[in-house]
Amino acid sequence: MELNGVTIDNTYAEAFPTWVCRVIITAVTNEWARKAATEATGFATSAIGCPCEAGIEGDIPASETPDGRPGVAILICASKKKLKEQVVERLAECVLTAPTTAVFNGITNAEEKIPVKLHFFGDGHEYQKEVGGRKCWVIPIMQGEYTGEEEFGIVKGVAGGNFFVMGENQMAALVGAQAAVEAIDDVPGTITSFPGGIVASGSKVGSLKYKFMPASTNEKYCPTLREKVTDSKIPAGIKAVYEIVIDGVDEKSVAAAMAAGIKAAVKVPGVKFISAGNFGGTLGPFKIELHKVL
Repeated sequence: MELNGVTIDNTYAEAFPTWVCRVIITAVTNEWARKAATEATGFATSAIGCPCEAGIEGDIPASETPDGRPGVAILICASKKKLKEQVVERLAECVLTAPTTAVFNGITNAEEKIPVKLHFFGDGHEYQKEVGGRKCWVIPIMQGEYTGEEEFGIVKGVAGGNFFVMGENQMAALVGAQAAVEAIDDVPGTITSFPGGIVASGSKVGSLKYKFMPASTNEKYCPTLREKVTDSKIPAGIKAVYEIVIDGVDEKSVAAAMAAGIKAAVKVPGVKFISAGNFGGTLGPFKIELHKVL
């Protein structure tokens, strides 16, 4: 299969289950909401070495937020056991501390919810009030007051949707990957949690040489090892590969993000091949086929 002259590999992305919490952060300006959202989603690229996976889903106009101020939605993804702790810590340390912020539940129709009780920081001076029809706690702080909901909906989501952008040189592959991420930014219910949404060092499960490593370089997709390893997946003429990894609220959203990203990447000159990562079912139960999503 080809798209805009770029070969689309007949393969699939292997994804796995996760739990997702969506938090709406508002502030006096979008800039301040984004600053808080950026901090709250830090050190959250991969569950391999981070306590969760998290990222910015997108901006929310003031007309659609509970308090009528500019907002930014973030997704925090983790096991059900870890999710509550991660939401509490990230809101307490990265949002409560940020100028002019407030937080609201981003999945109001979720059957399951987690408590995020930050109001104890008020040391007895906190009080409750309704904001936009929602029950919130208000905490007196140095700048004035902090407002936030304390119940957040969580849903079963999908993590690890992915595709590889392969280019005739590093810059072609990078620009293609950037175009993909920009397109995915417009797909609701999804995030790309790595730096700039792009993975430069895609990994495989475990290690062939070091038993203590939970993950290691995916040598089959390293261009400099094309002639040195058996079963290399690097086509002739490819000099760089970037991976786009997508988490989302459901499989449909992740598949839509993959499609949008691939369609954007293949428009970039020098992008020659699109593939995806899978491990034969050892990583997760979701198989998102590239040809089907396109």
